[in-house]
Amino acid sequence: MKLVVQEFLTLDGVSQGPGAPDEDTSDGFTRGGWFVPYLDEEFDRLAAGWLGAADALLFGRRTYQNFARDWPKMTDHPLAATMNGLPKYVASHSLAQAGWHPTTILSGDVPAQVAEVKRQPGGELQIHGSARLAQSLLAAGLVDTLRLAIAPVVVGQGRRLFPDGGAPAGLRPVSHHTTPGGLSVHTFETTGTPEYGTYG
Repeated sequence: MKLVVQEFLTLDGVSQGPGAPDEDTSDGFTRGGWFVPYLDEEFDRLAAGWLGAADALLFGRRTYQNFARDWPKMTDHPLAATMNGLPKYVASHSLAQAGWHPTTILSGDVPAQVAEVKRQPGGELQIHGSARLAQSLLAAGLVDTLRLAIAPVVVGQGRRLFPDGGAPAGLRPVSHHTTPGGLSVHTFETTGTPEYGTYG
């Protein structure tokens, strides 16, 4: 399977708390819900298409627990049957059990276990949110594709997908699209280490 990272970002690179003010207030974050004003039917259609390409989902613990709490209750949502039915993996050193079936807990050497999952036949193994996990797997060279939905807003605080000191990565643009609501959606394939040069 191909490992695809799907993230909602602000223009200043924040990935924390896109869906609601109280979604993730860790480290004193108070500006959650910044993605919601830009949602529209076209983005819903894009997201449904992406999810349709998934053969499994991969989460960090925090995102998994939020999704496991909410998605089983969202029976009238058009994506609920897919989200609830797909095989799920959660990277965690603290979870002893996972009730959102079917779920497999990955602990210990998570990159090695993710590499093993990737060797299974199928289309996409998708990371939804889970920025810390995405960062670690990008540094390990396991991410194949980045899908970034960028909202036209600067929030000025919060956890970033690409923090200072993070692993460098070369990327190749594959596609880009702007929704009527103002989201800029970019897809990149990873190409290994970045190239550098001197202008002129």
